[in-house]
Amino acid sequence: MRILILLLVILSLPEFVQATLYTYVDNHGVRHYTNVPGDPRAKAVILAEHKVTTIAGLRARISSANSKKQPRQCLTAHHRANSSRLESHIRRACMQHQVDPLLIKAIIKTESNFNQFAVSAKGAQGLMQLMPETAKDLQVSDPFDAYQNISAGTRYFRNLLDTFSGNIRLSLAAYNAGPGRVARFGAIPRIPETIDYVRTVLRHYREYKQTKRLSTSINLRRLVTIN
Repeated sequence: MRILILLLVILSLPEFVQATLYTYVDNHGVRHYTNVPGDPRAKAVILAEHKVTTIAGLRARISSANSKKQPRQCLTAHHRANSSRLESHIRRACMQHQVDPLLIKAIIKTESNFNQFAVSAKGAQGLMQLMPETAKDLQVSDPFDAYQNISAGTRYFRNLLDTFSGNIRLSLAAYNAGPGRVARFGAIPRIPETIDYVRTVLRHYREYKQTKRLSTSINLRRLVTIN
């Protein structure tokens, strides 16, 4: 019976190994299994590719799984902390320069997808993709510093809004293509990149506003109780 249990355990365990057992039937008609062929009647039984594991192997697997999970957990916590920090920077800059924070958030989403160290092929830098000349004019000492970049980009966009009488579409076009081109045409330049840029920012802007409305609506419903 013990040998039979051993066989069942070996057959049910999980790593792969080539296992050789021996079997024979005694004088009473009872079949025996053993890994030591002590009886001349024993015949080898090859158990090909059966699963077997060890405590050491199990510990190694658990350790490996934990080591893989930990970075993801840390990354998630870091991402949340970073998102919260950026949201704070956006609110602070927008309060100072009187711009809708959701619009600035939409610009950052389109420009860099919130990558504070992004650099474009044309040399634009940071979250709001400031060109080096623009960053210099705005007295930005480090374009990859999150708050400096957001604050300067927001201030620059505020100037564009003032230049184009609060017209968001024209201001966005000017942010992408330069205010000179927009002023010259009095409209969004027929540049595919700029047209697509304005559409993309406005799409993100609408999405952020919709999300905010839903969140506000949910919060208000939680405050209302019916007895």
